[in-house]
Amino acid sequence: MRKLSELHQGEIIQRDNTFIVPGYQLQKDQKNRVNILAMGDVGGTLALAMLLLGNDIVSEIGICDINEKNVSRWEQELNQIAMPEDPSAFPEVLPVEMGDLFQCDVFVFCASTGVPDLSQNDVDVRMVQLEKNTKLIETYAKAAVQTNFDGDFFVVSDPVDPLCKAALRGGISASRIQGFGLGVMNGRAAYHAHRNPAFSSYITNGRVFGPHGSDLVVADDIYHYDDAKSKELTALTVKANIEVRETGFKPYIAPAVSSGAISILENLRGHWQYSSAWFGDGEDGAFLGVRNRRTEAGLEIEDLPLDDLLFERIERAYTNLKRLG
Repeated sequence: MRKLSELHQGEIIQRDNTFIVPGYQLQKDQKNRVNILAMGDVGGTLALAMLLLGNDIVSEIGICDINEKNVSRWEQELNQIAMPEDPSAFPEVLPVEMGDLFQCDVFVFCASTGVPDLSQNDVDVRMVQLEKNTKLIETYAKAAVQTNFDGDFFVVSDPVDPLCKAALRGGISASRIQGFGLGVMNGRAAYHAHRNPAFSSYITNGRVFGPHGSDLVVADDIYHYDDAKSKELTALTVKANIEVRETGFKPYIAPAVSSGAISILENLRGHWQYSSAWFGDGEDGAFLGVRNRRTEAGLEIEDLPLDDLLFERIERAYTNLKRLG
């Protein structure tokens, strides 16, 4: 049996079935000002879900987009959502100018260029966006450094993990960068597990690791791993993105809510969730999607004993992510 901690190249504190990465500290009893860049399909849906689910941990939601009319539309729509007995129950949504983008506790990068149209179903649509989105996020990371931004830099745009590393190259500290793309893969695996009894153990004991593209690793049961079942469930989970596109719609709702709003909020609360963390030393390494939670001591990452075949799959995904950077 192997452990995930064997892949981590930096400083860690080993514990029973978990390990702690310094940094990423939990800010207890603090509500966060969250600024979201780009109010497209993903950014707008993420903001809506965060508004409805995040009042306990979010004080305000700032929204920014190059299209001022789009910002105005979302500001009006979101601020007109109210509870019948308490119209102030949800965080206020405020327009944010580009120059004030990093006046916040949490910056969420949802910007993207070159999203493939619905006719392109024979490619990994996430990776198609790598080159253009890399240049884009590096620009914003450098701007954040120039403004002495000391908050969290969260990445939701595709491909999440390589873009996290691009933000690192742009000067953001690794301990303030996390990527949010794996939550929806857990949701998609659970979707198929609910519908096929062969995968039912995933509901209670399943896990996902790595990027949310072709190198995704789904484990049908972390305690009683079945390699064949896990690879079959992995294929179904990866293909879920394409199956939605084949209906004539872009698959952005589940990613924006499961990977974005829910995972970010759970992260800020210090609860277990799926997101990417830095498994490197200096600039050598990669951001790897894992089950983790913030604590006052640092980021706690689940480190259960892994079947050798499962570990090899995760190691292969990690190696491929390192090559992308």
